Amino acid sequence: MADTFTFELVSPEKLLFSKPVVMATVPGEKGEYGVLAGHIPMITTIKAGVIQIYAEEGTTVTERIFVAGGFAEVTQTRFTVMAEEAIPVANLNRAEIQEQIKTLDAQISAAADASEGDREALRVRQDVLAAKLQAAA
Repeated sequence: MADTFTFELVSPEKLLFSKPVVMATVPGEKGEYGVLAGHIPMITTIKAGVIQIYAEEGTTVTERIFVAGGFAEVTQTRFTVMAEEAIPVANLNRAEIQEQIKTLDAQISAAADASEGDREALRVRQDVLAAKLQAAA
């Protein structure tokens, strides 16, 4: 049997997931990476994408959760993700996301006179919605 470690997913509102797992993969800013028990300690940023959780050795993915970005901390025995937003992939609604994209596109078009900071915030939201739509496919 493979070694396990505790994986925790925390959103601004609450602890969403805390269980022993065999492996978890996360969309890191520099690429997707996987964590196993005994991983070297590190702290990283994560980008919008899907976390995949493997609860048992030799199984397929047991949980898929979309995150909108955040931070991850790995220790020898624990992997904690602090996500800005976290939604089980099964709960993503493709039509709703497409409507949010249309609304955001209109806001971006109307933001010609907005500050650079406001335009950057809209671009970040656009990237998150694009990743969410891809996860919902």
